[in-house]
Amino acid sequence: AAVPTGVLALLGALLWAPWRVLHGAPLVELSGDQDFQLFLHKNLEFTRKIKGDVAALQRVVCDTFQLCKEEELLLVRQDLGIAQAPLEQCHSRTFQAEACFSQIRDGLRAYHGSLAAVLELLPGHASLVETLQLDMANLSSNIQQQMEDLGLATVTYPTESGGPLPAFPSHFHHQVGGFFILANFQRFLETAYRALRHLARL
Repeated sequence: AAVPTGVLALLGALLWAPWRVLHGAPLVELSGDQDFQLFLHKNLEFTRKIKGDVAALQRVVCDTFQLCKEEELLLVRQDLGIAQAPLEQCHSRTFQAEACFSQIRDGLRAYHGSLAAVLELLPGHASLVETLQLDMANLSSNIQQQMEDLGLATVTYPTESGGPLPAFPSHFHHQVGGFFILANFQRFLETAYRALRHLARL
């Protein structure tokens, strides 16, 4: 049966009303919750630290393998099948807190596994990669805990990059794979950071 136009218009208006509803409670109410604000500010700092560590690894890949510019590697990327973990639920126009937190958590878990490829490439920087993985696990756990504390439904999103890592046909492909895992992860973190920061400003 066709959906009445008025209902579609209402749904459209709701979907375009960004950052509005959190499990039935207006975010304005939650934004005054001290524990929620503490969670947001603490994890904004945490996300900033993780972004800095990823940037440090990107510099190492650039210095070690002279892989620095994404546009020069796009043809090789097509052969690798390395996907970006989805975060469309965290964009302001489609934002839903439950879904966004779930996607951040799931994406962190997916990239945690992907970093094994970077660890193999950069054995001399194992401590930085392992620290990064530990921070990611802690951030994912913080988000899971906060969702439970707020009574949010936890949804598990399938992540395209959640499967086993691709078998790299050559060492060069492995290097480029490591480059794109870090580049994708940095973009993922930027979006997650913006979502948390917007919530903290409400």
